[in-house]
Amino acid sequence: MIKLSRVTDYGIVLLAHLAEREDGTTRSAREVAQETRLPAPMVSKILKSLAREGLLLSHRGAKGGYSLARSPEDISVSEMIGALEGPIGLTECTVHPGACAQESSCHVREPWQQINRVVQNALGAITLADLARPPAPGSRVPLSSLGVDTANLTEA
Repeated sequence: MIKLSRVTDYGIVLLAHLAEREDGTTRSAREVAQETRLPAPMVSKILKSLAREGLLLSHRGAKGGYSLARSPEDISVSEMIGALEGPIGLTECTVHPGACAQESSCHVREPWQQINRVVQNALGAITLADLARPPAPGSRVPLSSLGVDTANLTEA
């Protein structure tokens, strides 16, 4: 199973929450924790990490807190995951070429790299704005817009 960590899951929830309330004001870690009903210590840790990675701005002082560093339309899901998890890769060789002793004779290396590129494209095509303001129920993103060859796929 490919699974995001709880920290990444919460981090994306926090970013979406800040994007929903993007009105130019800052939110303290305590306020964000209360508004999202997530544990305050974890929220504080995640917000600091997101600020270190450049997705949030940290403001000091009595009215300090956190705000988005860029517009929600300019922050991709791929970037959010990368900031919290590190490079996205389905296999070791897609993240660290040369790390596998079998790489030179591996018959599935190129297909895995292709799959990884499709996943990267899909995650890169979805923005924080998309998460903060989800599309209407029943609407879908066409797979072809994500670089997926749909010729051999059947609709589920």
